[in-house]
Amino acid sequence: MGPIYVITDPGADLPVVEQARAAARGGAAWVQLRHKTASSNDLAALIRQLLPEMTALGTRLIVNDRLEVALATGAHGLHVGQGDGDAVAIRQRMPPGMILGLSIETVAQARVIPPGVDYIGAGPVRATPTKPDHATPIGFDGLAEIIAAAALPAFAIGGLKLSDAKAVRATGAVGMAVVSAVTRAPDSEAATRALLAEWATA
Repeated sequence: MGPIYVITDPGADLPVVEQARAAARGGAAWVQLRHKTASSNDLAALIRQLLPEMTALGTRLIVNDRLEVALATGAHGLHVGQGDGDAVAIRQRMPPGMILGLSIETVAQARVIPPGVDYIGAGPVRATPTKPDHATPIGFDGLAEIIAAAALPAFAIGGLKLSDAKAVRATGAVGMAVVSAVTRAPDSEAATRALLAEWATA
């Protein structure tokens, strides 16, 4: 599992499709398409456009929340939150090899992760404007507690930026998921490369 996981932001100046491309070119192992307001048809068209490019670059394209879209397009995976349905039932509908990620916000949630989940997104570490309805920030200590309880590969998420890699790695996370640090950077590809380089030396 590569350490840099970029989540798209439809509110950024750079179009979502270009955010995804820049992140993949910069070395992100994961790109999650999160676009709450896009229609299923528009999101599916975007995925079909990006999937061959992401695959060629070795980047996994993950769909946020929309199981039907992920299934219809053959995306590499799906990421769901705590309120997005039963993870066991979701896994049963997914083909073998499709990745399932789950957001975890508390130690209690981390202790009851259902079978079939491949990785977790743990956080938010800090408050973040890109997700106004986020749970209470947990900080790096809370992140470490969740990771210890989960016993699954964990990506830290929530207000993370360049210079956080060392603190994130110290918690046992396999990587860090970012939004603004890449999507709102002056050069999204360069920002992704910088995150990857920092992680490698953290």
